[in-house]
Amino acid sequence: MEEYDRIDVGLYGSGFYDYYGTGLEGDAQFYVEEAQKTGSPVLEIGCGTGRITIPIAEAGVDIVGLDRSSNMLSIFRQKIANLNAETQSHIRIVKDDMRSFSLKDRFKLIIIPYRAFLHLLTPEDQRLALNQIHRHLTDDGLLIFNIFDPSLEYIVAHLGRLGSALKKDSEFIHLDTGHTFVVWNSLNYDPGCQILKAHIIFEELDDDGKVISKTYCPSTLRYVYRYEMQYLLELCGYRIEALYGDFQRGPFHHGEEQIWVARKMN
Repeated sequence: MEEYDRIDVGLYGSGFYDYYGTGLEGDAQFYVEEAQKTGSPVLEIGCGTGRITIPIAEAGVDIVGLDRSSNMLSIFRQKIANLNAETQSHIRIVKDDMRSFSLKDRFKLIIIPYRAFLHLLTPEDQRLALNQIHRHLTDDGLLIFNIFDPSLEYIVAHLGRLGSALKKDSEFIHLDTGHTFVVWNSLNYDPGCQILKAHIIFEELDDDGKVISKTYCPSTLRYVYRYEMQYLLELCGYRIEALYGDFQRGPFHHGEEQIWVARKMN
């Protein structure tokens, strides 16, 4: 079974996502600005718990948030309930699969923030998703998304020197319990299939620093190289308008972020 078909397990069903999946510097503001440029309606694929969706709605733009994870959307709905009525009126949630969703709406802008596209683990799944997105864009509509740019130097160093040993990643204080959580992860690369498997462990500490629980959250991504992504977009009927390297719209550099702006071609 593909990892994307198990999206409700692990990190995405653990309740830790908002503490660990905090995004990239400037990404929320970037997507808000792009949504304000195009105007309503906007579709966000992989909306998760609403980190990007909510500020877009707060900016007065109508947005549909689509995600496959029931657990993530449940958290999102709880957040929506605490928003003012005006912001709530701009948000609609849909549980569906980015490879096969079918909506009546057509969108001026479709976004896939925070590398959600990389949960598609085969070129076939990637094409299915891009074709569905193409069908749901208005004439001349825009697709904007970001993925990390794989660094061969890092992958080789990781495979040869670092191995798959468990390493401390970060820590945070959980608001519900007040307990500190220490995050550990192990990364495993398969260069032949362009697959990255992350094994993430959340250790909960009591006030004395003793580990009182552990939660194991696997995650699998398929990384995509710059010209591979460009060819895939062109193959699926898009014209590349921009490729940025950061959310300040700086130029792309190898090993940074790939932030794609692609326009639908009829």
